[in-house]
Amino acid sequence: MFEKLKTIEANYAELEARLSSPDAAADPAVFARLMREHKAQAPIIEAYRAYCTAQAGMEEARVMLDEDDAEMRELAEAEFYACRDRCAELTEQLKILLLPRDPNDDKNVIVEIRGGAGGEEAALFAAVLYRMYCMYAEAAGFKTSRINTSETELGGFKEISFMVEGDGAYSRLKFESGVHRVQRVPETEVSGRIHTSTVTVAVLPEAEDIEVEINPADLKIETIKSSGAGGQHVNKTESAIRLLHKPTGIVIECQDERSQFKNRDKAMKLLRSRLYDMKQSAQDEAIASARRSQVGTGDRSERIRTYNYPQGRVSDHRIGLTLYSLEAFLNGEIGGMIDALIAADTAAKLSQSE
Repeated sequence: MFEKLKTIEANYAELEARLSSPDAAADPAVFARLMREHKAQAPIIEAYRAYCTAQAGMEEARVMLDEDDAEMRELAEAEFYACRDRCAELTEQLKILLLPRDPNDDKNVIVEIRGGAGGEEAALFAAVLYRMYCMYAEAAGFKTSRINTSETELGGFKEISFMVEGDGAYSRLKFESGVHRVQRVPETEVSGRIHTSTVTVAVLPEAEDIEVEINPADLKIETIKSSGAGGQHVNKTESAIRLLHKPTGIVIECQDERSQFKNRDKAMKLLRSRLYDMKQSAQDEAIASARRSQVGTGDRSERIRTYNYPQGRVSDHRIGLTLYSLEAFLNGEIGGMIDALIAADTAAKLSQSE
């Protein structure tokens, strides 16, 4: 591990030299790439240098243990054990930092929520989840914007897709992909019987142009009238966009912006992300045992969580964690659950690397 860290430190020094050169500053794309690499390696270098400092302190204290002065030996012994404990702590930290990093972690994400089994009740819970993610994103300093919605008469969503923008958005939301199950008594249920409904969530890293190449000849682009509830603008102008990607049959509709250009831009972002997701899924299938997390496959058919209203609890089935704070959770306080999922994923990767 420490030979690898020496190589990373040498590479880090080279990156710093290249970043300060006029050539890098002259090319924004090159400069941005170097900055991303520099930022990714900085926590590793910081921990490694702290380890080296603690190691040197331990060696200095070891020499002083031979002093004739009893008081000096006592001080040296305390310093030796403090530095030794610090080295052990930093070694574990470095093991985690050196784990293979998900290249998508820093990306923006597109979240798609669809009502599943349960009809109108599922659509209403889809709206609850959308609100939950928006409240979490706002608290985390992320920005959200809708891409497309299909609303129901009672205010639910048959489906909704939206963008979450911010540094590390994918790393925080990637484990939300899967089937979310809700157990509650619908307002329309006169007998007080608990219904079980499902909602599907997909979290897609935003794909950059260089990652997914789309041939314009493969696209069929149509302008259509907006549809849905409310507003004078609806059904008056053909500002909505429908994209058909002929090779895959993927159809994207976007109508949430008044500008046809903005709708087209958002539709293309969603198309790129879906194509990128397909590409990633194919790679995952090819190297399934090596790439899949123990926390879950992220498969949209996998039931990952249950929200039980009568008992006021939310349970994540992948890590066996139950929280009895459903109301707060649905108000966006999902950070604790996300931290637990990340910790479980890290622990699984550590056990695989040993």
